[in-house]
Amino acid sequence: MADTTGNPTDTQASSGNPQPRKSSWKYIGPGIVVAATGVGAGDLVATLIAGSNFGYTLLWAAVIGCLVKISLAEAAGRWHLSTGRTLFDGWASLGRWTSWFFVVYVVIWGFVYGAAAMSSSALPLQALFPDVMDLKWWAVACGLTGLVFVWFNKYEVFEKVMTVLVGVMFVVTVYLAIRVTPNLGDAFAGLLPVLPDEKDSILNTLGLIGGVGGTITLAAYGYWVNAKGWTNTGWMKVMRFDNRVAYATTGIFVISMLFVGAEMLHSANIAIASGDKGLIQLSDILEDKYGSATAKFFLIGFFATSYTSLIGVWHGVSLMFADFVARFRDKGESTGKGTGEEVASGARERSWPFRAYLLWLTFPPIVLLFQGQPFRLIILYGVLGAAFLPFLAGTLIWLLNSSRTPAEWRNGLISNGMLVIAGLLFLVLCVKQIWDQPWSEFF
Repeated sequence: MADTTGNPTDTQASSGNPQPRKSSWKYIGPGIVVAATGVGAGDLVATLIAGSNFGYTLLWAAVIGCLVKISLAEAAGRWHLSTGRTLFDGWASLGRWTSWFFVVYVVIWGFVYGAAAMSSSALPLQALFPDVMDLKWWAVACGLTGLVFVWFNKYEVFEKVMTVLVGVMFVVTVYLAIRVTPNLGDAFAGLLPVLPDEKDSILNTLGLIGGVGGTITLAAYGYWVNAKGWTNTGWMKVMRFDNRVAYATTGIFVISMLFVGAEMLHSANIAIASGDKGLIQLSDILEDKYGSATAKFFLIGFFATSYTSLIGVWHGVSLMFADFVARFRDKGESTGKGTGEEVASGARERSWPFRAYLLWLTFPPIVLLFQGQPFRLIILYGVLGAAFLPFLAGTLIWLLNSSRTPAEWRNGLISNGMLVIAGLLFLVLCVKQIWDQPWSEFF
């Protein structure tokens, strides 16, 4: 029998005919982790700005964005459970180009993201404790505590801490949404697919659909599914329920912040800065209107949002990097190391590649905190980040419609349709991101 954490016994994990398990709230875990990691402070600001600019008009776009992410995460989880292989093992079967893309991506992306994640987590702490130390040192402290936490704890503890922080995020965002007294009539009207009557409204709408909760953590979801102990098709129903809970949670975060943007900022014609500093501005606005207690409560939620993204990436992307190194060292041979069983055993979290990537996410970015971020590297970071989700959607379509996946678990019409929509959406956003880069200054 499976234990109460959802981790099966060895007999179940290796069973040739796994018995389907009923979806149950007691198994929920990887979905909470992916929701918390995928929604960062920048995502909340983007939603706030959408609400401040357009009111409730783009509420429908936020809902569609959650549905798109459900399809991507479900596909990644389905690959892991139906084949018993990891996603990187599937990518490697498509050709060496996938390995080159992945390694260049995680090296450059991780270097810049590390600094961004530490700074984002530091901002609310400095606002809460302004006289303790400088922002850069708060950022260093966040990075080091994240490193120590992930280094010395396995998935079970990591999941529990993430669940607590998600609870904080949930309470804060829902409280704010209720506090601003949303106009429910306008909100329901916002579920109708209408574009704002402004310049670049289509691109702004696509950006909102694709921008919230959409990062490499969508690919990491399958690894967290395995780390939970789910390694075969008996867990398919549980995984799908878990995934829906994840993006229902994401949807609540997004809708709550859009309510705040629409009621507090749009109605008062207040503009806030893009990026994490926009949340500091919102804190000041909340203090003026509702008092310091509400502002501090919001900053606690801001910290929970940023720090879950930090430790989630520290854990999830390090798992993926460890899987990449194992495959590379085996020179592509099928040795059983690119399997969900290997991830479930905890061997990945104890491996030197896992810990080496943890160090890469922490210490080189600290240098950026003190010296400023190199211009060319930021451009490459933006381009690679924009290219990852089209890569993920395209390769999942390829893998899940081929003989690499058992026939029973290949894509159906709806799955293919959602993945094609996701791929086209992210491809448009990728082209826009590349087009907007200041290439003339790059060379």
